[in-house]
Amino acid sequence: MQENQAKFRSSIDLVSVTAIVRDRKGRFVRDLNEKDFVVAEAGEPRRILDFRADTDGPVRLALVYDVSGSMRVGSKLVDARQAARHLFGALRSSDEAALFEFDTRLQRVTSFTSNFSQIDAALDHVDPPYGQTSLYDAVAETARVISDENRRNTAGQLPARTAVVVLTDGVDTHSLLTPDQVSAIASAIDLPVYFLAVMASVDDPRQSGPNQSQTSLGSLAHWTGGELFTASAPAHASIAARQIVDELRHQYVLAFEASARPGWRPLEVRARGKDLIVRARAGYTAGGSALEAGRTDAGAWTESGNH
Repeated sequence: MQENQAKFRSSIDLVSVTAIVRDRKGRFVRDLNEKDFVVAEAGEPRRILDFRADTDGPVRLALVYDVSGSMRVGSKLVDARQAARHLFGALRSSDEAALFEFDTRLQRVTSFTSNFSQIDAALDHVDPPYGQTSLYDAVAETARVISDENRRNTAGQLPARTAVVVLTDGVDTHSLLTPDQVSAIASAIDLPVYFLAVMASVDDPRQSGPNQSQTSLGSLAHWTGGELFTASAPAHASIAARQIVDELRHQYVLAFEASARPGWRPLEVRARGKDLIVRARAGYTAGGSALEAGRTDAGAWTESGNH
């Protein structure tokens, strides 16, 4: 598939940031230019050197499917499978998706493909739920896999509108990495992480308030420019799937010169003089790779024969 990629200048080291902009009613805002944005690094304004309004192009989703023991409770596994199918229904023939599964290890079930019926069929043959849950480690390893493949195939530039979508109950029992470490890893390559958490209605934070796991997932998602959705009814998953794909089709891409100071650099992206809500990753790593800094043995993963 022909990828639409930002044509950024190569004479200096640039950092690109994707941003989603909505008005106070939740509608996408599509008519902004680079003068409408402010990018601040550690509180200091940075000059935007390149800009693109990237709308309505192909989407690339890495679906990460929780097959740990906690998913055996109630109808969680069935609900997660149906949520995945809602995501396929929101995609177009020009889009791509890949399927991963995890418990304490990550395994790829299919490679990126536009053959969604292949992935749909694979959902019926994933491993039965078993074992503990290394949710945060699985997200980090998925980010590394995507980054490594992209470095080999496209000179390191992440294709536009790429995201990780995790189908889970939100319970983590076995990870070595913390949510903060995982958010830094995903943010390092500007990879938004969306969580679609399936749960019983009694556990829905809209009814009972968020618990610690949901708070951690929400913070991780927002730091990467993604979002946490909860689904305690079929309609919730359908709405979340459409919203995730719609967001990825309506992005602005901004680039600025990377900092000379190594380490984690916090970012803030906002709209200048407008009552708008901007969502983007919360930082990047200068002069090194958070992907390598956070690598652990828990990130081991395997390839399935199904791709």
